[in-house]
Amino acid sequence: MSAINWNQGQLISFGQGDTATCNGGLNKGQLYGLFFYNAAGNDASTTVVVTGNNSLPPVTVTVPGTTANQGLAAICFVSGDETATIAASILNGQPGANIQAFIGSVKMPTDTSGINNQGLSLNGQQQSFQKFTRFYAVPASHWYAGQITSNINAFMSVQFTENAATVICVNAPSTGITGVIAYYGTQAQPKVVLNPVPYQSASWSLFGNGQQIVWINADSVQNSQSATISVQSLQALYAAPKHDKAAAGVA
Repeated sequence: MSAINWNQGQLISFGQGDTATCNGGLNKGQLYGLFFYNAAGNDASTTVVVTGNNSLPPVTVTVPGTTANQGLAAICFVSGDETATIAASILNGQPGANIQAFIGSVKMPTDTSGINNQGLSLNGQQQSFQKFTRFYAVPASHWYAGQITSNINAFMSVQFTENAATVICVNAPSTGITGVIAYYGTQAQPKVVLNPVPYQSASWSLFGNGQQIVWINADSVQNSQSATISVQSLQALYAAPKHDKAAAGVA
């Protein structure tokens, strides 16, 4: 059993009896996602218990079982308006449990060791995901078109703004994606939009406001490598009108 300092939201590994705590690191007015990957060498699901504000009940998150660390993540959303501290625990009675986790938002993780943290170009160029990928950009105040494409079933990623998130799932299963989504407290769920689409590509529009937007994938290594994201500016480009001297009677 060990206590893990999770104050920077960094990528961690923890197992049976361990608790990871982010003590006072969540900000009011911001939404966070706790991303949990099952890294055990067996196909058994793992139960993670999320706690924070003592006035709110714990939330149980089931991280899907997998082999060879290839599974889909489970995500628990939490609002900084309800708690500044959040903790994740793996209870006893789960021998061999091994979870990799990090905290994602426009702020976190502040320690990006082990995370593929990179800027996203806004010129429409397709960029590939990897496992633990966090793309960031600061769109200007005009419209943009976003697109995520993958030929893998149920490829999932999350778009974060400061106090909201959209879960985008392409090739979504008919059963939906709610089984891997959890919410701590009462204020997180209204700030999250689920956008499952049954096709290989999902497109959406966004309006920039000079604030950072973050995209984090929640899928396995092999699934992420075949997925791409692009965001393209839709700002109209106006050419300066030419001044026709002859028409104006000017020599």
